Amino acid sequence: MAKAAEKKDSYGADQISVLEGLEPVRRRPGMYIGSTGIDGLHHLVWEIFDNSRDEAMAGHASRIEVVLLPGNRVRVADNGRGIPVGIHSKTKVSALETVMTTLHAGGKFGGEGSGYKVSGGLHGVGASVVNALSIYTRAEVHKDGEVWMQEYSQGNKKANVKKIGTTKNNGTIISFEPDATIFKDTTDFDWKTVIDRLRQQAYLVKKLRVTVIDAREVTEKFDADKVFWFKELGLEAPSISYYFEGGLQSLVRHYNERQKIINPTIFYCDKEQDGVGVEIALQYVDDISPRIVPFANNIYTSEGGMHVTGFKTALTRLINNYAKKNNLVKEADGAFSGDDVLEGLTVVISVKLAEIQFEGQTKAKLGSTEAMGATATAFGEAFGLFLEEHPDEAKAIIMKVLLALRARKAAKAAKDSILRKGALEGMTLPGKLADCQTKDASESELFIVEGDSAGGTAKMGRDRRTQAILPLRGKILNVERARLDRMLGSQEIKNLVIAMGTSIGDTFDLDKMRYHKIIIATDADVDGSHITTLILTLFYRYFRAVIDAGFIYIALPPLYKIKKGKEIAYAYTDTEKETILQGMGGAVIEEVNPDSEGGEPDPEAEEENEEAEEANPKSKRNMKVIIQRYKGLGEMNSDELWETTMDPNNRVLKQVVIEDAEEANKTFDILMGSEVAPRKSFIQSNAKMANLDI
Repeated sequence: MAKAAEKKDSYGADQISVLEGLEPVRRRPGMYIGSTGIDGLHHLVWEIFDNSRDEAMAGHASRIEVVLLPGNRVRVADNGRGIPVGIHSKTKVSALETVMTTLHAGGKFGGEGSGYKVSGGLHGVGASVVNALSIYTRAEVHKDGEVWMQEYSQGNKKANVKKIGTTKNNGTIISFEPDATIFKDTTDFDWKTVIDRLRQQAYLVKKLRVTVIDAREVTEKFDADKVFWFKELGLEAPSISYYFEGGLQSLVRHYNERQKIINPTIFYCDKEQDGVGVEIALQYVDDISPRIVPFANNIYTSEGGMHVTGFKTALTRLINNYAKKNNLVKEADGAFSGDDVLEGLTVVISVKLAEIQFEGQTKAKLGSTEAMGATATAFGEAFGLFLEEHPDEAKAIIMKVLLALRARKAAKAAKDSILRKGALEGMTLPGKLADCQTKDASESELFIVEGDSAGGTAKMGRDRRTQAILPLRGKILNVERARLDRMLGSQEIKNLVIAMGTSIGDTFDLDKMRYHKIIIATDADVDGSHITTLILTLFYRYFRAVIDAGFIYIALPPLYKIKKGKEIAYAYTDTEKETILQGMGGAVIEEVNPDSEGGEPDPEAEEENEEAEEANPKSKRNMKVIIQRYKGLGEMNSDELWETTMDPNNRVLKQVVIEDAEEANKTFDILMGSEVAPRKSFIQSNAKMANLDI
């Protein structure tokens, strides 16, 4: 018996799979580009662009052109040195073929003796990964007066590298078409996503011109594979070009263009420390949120890393030392914390290392430990000098930080007094909360509804086991410019904080979240949209981790109930309403007046339909189609609300995600901030896009 079991469960050499070439990439694309969704799709563009940008960082390229072509193809061209095409000593094939078809092959290894001193790529997988995940790839190299080309499909070469002509240019052109069998959701590139990313990159490399062209609708006949610079043909297509002399200072100025400035002189330093290039620009503004934008070898490290840690440590130490030395704070105030010195700060941190380590191929966090000490030292020396040379601006910065410290202490005192006796931990839940029965947060849902009327209906229609209801009275406080002490003075916000169970501020704990779905359910009108925006502002500014965890949703209740006999359908848009009506063709339509009391259908029309259906159940030709327009959740009865908005099998929810934190921050500043002019401009610019139901 023992021998039989051993044979059945044996694990031998013949069970080890060996994937050849780029097959590992096709089997597990998420390991290399993060996902096969829309973010992973755009990651292909970033990988190819980053190679061209590295040429510019090394001083060998001054132009990069990115073109979105018909058929979901992308072409990236630079005027750098061009990928080598000679025979590689190890692979015995062209270096171009080696780079495009072999993982961990490239010119970014070996430090001083390699093709690049500093680069964003470190694993040597960029071009080959894009090649592996594309149904078509074409590499064209202009080098030493000759043009070389090779084509590929799904990572496999179609033919050997060959010379196809002569040229006066130097550079590399990579064209690719994503494989729809890998990117099943979509292979359509988003224009705004592309230009936002490439604009950011143009700021980071001084005197680099980046041109982005949307040629997807171009009808002129041209051979895209034979065009080096698209615009030189004079073809008409939407395009935008970026070129910045000021680098990081220009980027900080761009971020703060709508803000009230504390120190007009933007601090800037560009130094090399212990072999690490450190470039930092910062400016304080009259805001309560920080904006930290870090890069490592021009790769945006959204999760920070060692360079951010080094910067924060040095900044806190310098601000404290300067304030104490110049008697700008009282002893009773105490020392500034890390959060105090970051409040209202806009900073761009860019470090460059020859040997760089990221945590993961998607490069979201810098792991190189030497970056921490180098950043702290280089920034510390330069910023200390800046404070001494700009005493008026230094004093303004200290006063801003001092205000943050005093506000933090006031907020802590307010929080301690308001939430004493463990209220934040859920010991005393708010009276308006109709809680669910289950204590399992993973299956619990909290519906935040507008008004007591909708709250009462939702409480009757809900699944009591898993669904909790919290009605809000009117519009909550706009927290965009409100500090914690004032915010906790709002009863509606306090109720929500207590219901969630996470606490707030320095005691926030996501693990104590009582519901893993928080669903905002408001009326489909202007007031409802405003309330949703106010709630989202609260979560974005004070509970960002809850959004990042994927716990926030917006319910989409239907606009219309359409009934014909016993047949009932719900329409969520006007277009959907028309489609449903066409399916019920040949009918007389009875529109319910939404302003009438209760918004209920005409009883006579209902009675006529019932009589017609009883007389001839198979014929609905003469039945009236009754359309009821919902103006609010409170107009639905509990069954309707359950069926359309609360039933997990039927409802439509939008999950709230932050795809671009900087753009989100900018939008919240415009919509919810104290400055009227930017909001007025935003409304005027987007007025035609609004679909208002007033």
